[in-house]
Amino acid sequence: MRGREFYARDASARASWRLAVLMGANSRTYKFALGEAMLEFGRHGREDVPLAELAASYSLGMVRHLAQDPQAPQAAELGEKDFLTIAAQESAATLAAGRPTERLLAAAVRSMPAMVMQKFHNLRGDTKVPHTFYELAGTGRQRVVRLTPDLHRLARSEQAAGLAAELGARWSIVESSFAAGVGRSLVEQGVAVDWADMKITDRRRRRSVTGIVEATVGFQHGRCLICDDVLSPGDATAVDHVFPFSLMQRLGSVGSWHGPDLDALWNLAPAHAACNGAKSDRQPTPAELGRLAARNAAIMQSPHPLRRTLQLSLEGALPGRKVSSWTEFLGAVQLAV
Repeated sequence: MRGREFYARDASARASWRLAVLMGANSRTYKFALGEAMLEFGRHGREDVPLAELAASYSLGMVRHLAQDPQAPQAAELGEKDFLTIAAQESAATLAAGRPTERLLAAAVRSMPAMVMQKFHNLRGDTKVPHTFYELAGTGRQRVVRLTPDLHRLARSEQAAGLAAELGARWSIVESSFAAGVGRSLVEQGVAVDWADMKITDRRRRRSVTGIVEATVGFQHGRCLICDDVLSPGDATAVDHVFPFSLMQRLGSVGSWHGPDLDALWNLAPAHAACNGAKSDRQPTPAELGRLAARNAAIMQSPHPLRRTLQLSLEGALPGRKVSSWTEFLGAVQLAV
């Protein structure tokens, strides 16, 4: 299955969750609203949740995001009974009341089982993640969502806040790609990095999308790229230039830097602030390069636009040389310095 290398490194429910959220196909943003709602119910220890109750949380989350950005590609054809059509029509009343209208709730209950819940665990290519996080039981108004022990452990774990932040970052990235127009600039140009505020930025609309750490740390299994230990809540974090940015400044001062842009996403990785400070301007170790190659390969299994951003680096960052893998790419950069 796609993502098997990612899962092999951490054969846990947490890795399955990240596969579903970070690497699953996103034709709309429904899975993020469902994931957000499940984490909240799991955090409170709920086991059997009536579908209507889960649908209320799900639809409220969708409406809140819909008020800011589209939740499907601009080219998507929405019918009169489409959930997003009804959500847009019921948005003002829902936000004013702080809960979904009866019409919106009914649309969510009607559409969620087939449209969202049968697909959450799926990856591209008709494969499924190794763990499941819920089961749907019953029929009609008696339908119940049974949250699994794996979901409860995730939702109440030390890394729960991080998983929620990763989901939020992925949601923001996907909806931003819809807003900018998939098939236009985000696919053609990828995203940029704004170091002034440590954000990933939509090139076309020139607006911040999400933080670098939140967008990438899940692809590193929530671990520091330097020491490979978990980035725990409360740990001071930094974004490390794996190949130090000083190389461009130092080599550029005596001639010109012929390597790739070291201030780009492919070379940026979350790390403990202490590890980053101790590393300073030294070159990356073979172990760090191996982790960076695996992280970048994982990002390239995710849908646009992060995938396209790294494709552009892989295809065009080494003038006159075509490379087929991140291991080869990073090896070539290392030889250049």
